[in-house]
Amino acid sequence: MPRIQQIIDHLEQLAPPALQEDYDNSGLLVGEPGTEVDKVLVSLDVTEQVVAEAVAMGAGLIVSHHPILFRPLKQITGRNQVERTVMAALRAGIGLYAIHTNLDNVAHGVNAMMCRKLGLEGMRVLRPAGGTLAKVVTFVPHAQAESVRQAMFATGGGHIGAYDECSFNQEGEGTFRAGEGADPHVGDIGVQHREPETRVEMVVERWNVRRVIAAMKAAHPYEEVAHDVVMLDNAHPTAGSGGIGEFAEPLSWADFVARVKAAFDAPIVRHTAPPKGAIQRVALCGGTGSFLLPDALRAGADVFLSSDFKYHEFFGTEGRITIADIGHAEAEGGISQWLVDQLTDLKAGFPNFAVLLSEVRTNPIHVS
Repeated sequence: MPRIQQIIDHLEQLAPPALQEDYDNSGLLVGEPGTEVDKVLVSLDVTEQVVAEAVAMGAGLIVSHHPILFRPLKQITGRNQVERTVMAALRAGIGLYAIHTNLDNVAHGVNAMMCRKLGLEGMRVLRPAGGTLAKVVTFVPHAQAESVRQAMFATGGGHIGAYDECSFNQEGEGTFRAGEGADPHVGDIGVQHREPETRVEMVVERWNVRRVIAAMKAAHPYEEVAHDVVMLDNAHPTAGSGGIGEFAEPLSWADFVARVKAAFDAPIVRHTAPPKGAIQRVALCGGTGSFLLPDALRAGADVFLSSDFKYHEFFGTEGRITIADIGHAEAEGGISQWLVDQLTDLKAGFPNFAVLLSEVRTNPIHVS
């Protein structure tokens, strides 16, 4: 059986915690990382009913998109739904793990799921994330430069959008003098040595910097490895908020609404005035997406599909873009099945491991 930490490691390779928003509270919220579990229950939210479902199924961990804990608890007395849910999980020995805005902010996460459901092609991030990249630089003897590069590539270095193994290399000469007690790869103790070296540099996602540096040092022949880490302001091409894509064939407004309702099991679509022409380019955001409306406008989208728009947020876009609001749970509901599919990959190493999809309806909003 896998331990909870092994499941977490798998999930955090898919959606690094460093990508969660400042206000968020993703991660392991209840439970101990070393606990073994043979069943995981996946749901959009965690409620008392979902915990009861996990107990009935014998699941030791619930993986949800939305965290049950957003704010600190000063008492746990069962006075509200959050406290009662946490108490039920603790009593049953069930772990609670949330993978929220970090899964929103990876290009293959929530927004990619929405694009697939709609049939949009050429999906790209609507607002690329900033402050998520670094540049790692080192200096290597020519003969070992390739092995060091490959070690850095293998641990996540050199990925830029749809490209990998990206690096810059420049030949030069390094100098050093080994002191007493040193064990130099080349040169003599007490004598300045000049070595033809290659300057190797590559872009690294900030959460991978430590891994890349560790691999670099392990492959490097020098006893003391000179290296630089430079933080970058460059936008991350495959991480950020929202998504945008296009239909292969334009749709009429009526056909678009029908497709949205069928794809997301949405009973209604709240919207501004429909576009006058056919719909080809659609911007979208899972969950609360009104903050991305300016980005959707700049991107030339015909429709911006999201949820949780307030009354006054529907004003001001007349003739430029159509806002379509399908509801928070409807927009993100498909991510639970996606998580089930991703976690099922663990079964190869743990044949008795099961991943289950919750059947509890957690959406508190009903439409009559």
